[in-house]
Amino acid sequence: MSQQQWGVTPPISTAGPTAEENQLNDGMIEELRAQGSFESDAESKKRVQVLNVLQQLTLEFVYTVSKRKNMSEGMAKDAGGKIFTYGSYRLGVYGPGSDIDTLVVVPKHVTREDFFLVFDEILRKRPELNKIQPVPDAFMPILKIVFDGIDIDLNFGRLDIPQVPLNLTLRDKNLLRNIDEKDLRALNGTRVTDDILELVPKRTVFRHALRTIKLWAQRRAIYANMFGFPGGVAWAMLVARICQLYPNAVSAVVVAKFFTILTQWNWPQPVLLKPIEDGPLQVRVWNPKLYANDRGHRMPVITPAYPSMCATHNITASTQKVILEELKRGAELMSEIQRGTKKWVDLFQKHDFFYRYKFYLTIVTGTKGTYEDHLKWSGFVESRLRFLVQKLEVVEGIALAHPYVKAFTKSYECANEDEANKIKQLYGTLEGEEFAKGLKELDEDILAAQEEAKKTDDGDHDVDAADNDKEADGKVVVHLMKLYIGLKIELKGKQKKMDIQQPCTDFNTICSSGAQFDEMKNAISIKHVKLYDLPNDVYTEEEVRPVKEKTKKRKNEKMLDGTKKAKSSPAPAVGA
Repeated sequence: MSQQQWGVTPPISTAGPTAEENQLNDGMIEELRAQGSFESDAESKKRVQVLNVLQQLTLEFVYTVSKRKNMSEGMAKDAGGKIFTYGSYRLGVYGPGSDIDTLVVVPKHVTREDFFLVFDEILRKRPELNKIQPVPDAFMPILKIVFDGIDIDLNFGRLDIPQVPLNLTLRDKNLLRNIDEKDLRALNGTRVTDDILELVPKRTVFRHALRTIKLWAQRRAIYANMFGFPGGVAWAMLVARICQLYPNAVSAVVVAKFFTILTQWNWPQPVLLKPIEDGPLQVRVWNPKLYANDRGHRMPVITPAYPSMCATHNITASTQKVILEELKRGAELMSEIQRGTKKWVDLFQKHDFFYRYKFYLTIVTGTKGTYEDHLKWSGFVESRLRFLVQKLEVVEGIALAHPYVKAFTKSYECANEDEANKIKQLYGTLEGEEFAKGLKELDEDILAAQEEAKKTDDGDHDVDAADNDKEADGKVVVHLMKLYIGLKIELKGKQKKMDIQQPCTDFNTICSSGAQFDEMKNAISIKHVKLYDLPNDVYTEEEVRPVKEKTKKRKNEKMLDGTKKAKSSPAPAVGA
């Protein structure tokens, strides 16, 4: 009797688990529990309650827009609206503190502009709303909210149908007709997640293996699509492919094979869960034979739902090197775990990013305005960081430009403009950390809550009131964010230094040309910081910061040209 084939090739092995493999699997799940990977029943029930509230708000949103567009009462009520989940929540691999990726699906008369205006208004009236950050100009426009303590990314998708009933599914490809690319990308998030679950042999095995790989990738700081690493859906598809190749294996074996196979994978050969499909739309489907951009994808992982897209298009030359190094490390550790010389906890050891390089670039954004203004501006800069990485990669002497996957943020109350300008200049360095000790640090969660309360009470026009009150007595509130890029430098021959002025200037131009940039409120600067000048807040309390050994002054100390040292004025810089 022939075996069922999962995916585009026959399985490598259909063998079931041995007693040793079952024991190894039990140890893996036990370690996942010890690491806090699983959520309590009470927390899971709260998520369901929040999603039920959001479903009711979606109905209210569509009804409100329908009435404003002069539809009758009956037609407005029948217009419907439905939320779908996708990502880690839909896949069943969420844990404590995980966000919920949510798609708001609406009928054809409701626009994306309505979403960012009307749905925004409805959300702000709810007492459960803790924080809101509209990101309308991103590649995937979303409303980022914290609702009753739960982080939620609200996406928007419009269908070319007059009503969206509660029993609607998104399986029918014809639902994708006559919609724009942003709607198509949004709708495909849910469709891809559903396809992944259908394309794995055993969902429980897949979920435990994916939890392990997610935790590993997060600890090793290689989990962030925006910064050029695989995101949640890409890691899920990679794990799913290994499940297809070993359909009867337990999760621990899937994890071991994951590292072995992907370390040896012949990139840029794509990872596929099923053959790429044709469909009814005149839309672009991933095809490196036709499209030059697709040929440029370094580690393509292709979504199974029509129209197939590359989920890893943001991976750069540098981030690919980092990913492959981590996969190799994972393979070596798994061999030792299987032999019993290492334990599962060793796989989840934290990254060493802030120990690894001699030089770092610090990208600092500053905002003199509301906290919401700051979220919009800093979020935009975050979404563009990979362009700076790509520009640095082609500079002679830079072997690697490694972006860190998380931002650091602070808000301060300064006595005057001079203090505000100085903390913006020094933020991201050890000297800046010392200077900040003389400033009043503001709690960003409280700031966000105060702004929401102000909007609810007085309307949008008064949202700057708290900041204006500060300015009235000469005090200035400044919101700051810093991002880091580690630089591996390899100067060759007679090369004494290198010039990174141009990529930094180009990046400043990209950011300051965006619609989010207001020169009266926003600023951005780039400076280089040496390892021993990094601030303490990049290290945890358990970590020991690196200490400089007393040696003779190195000849290549001034290798970096084009940014100032951290102690001097950052350059290039633009804005307030």
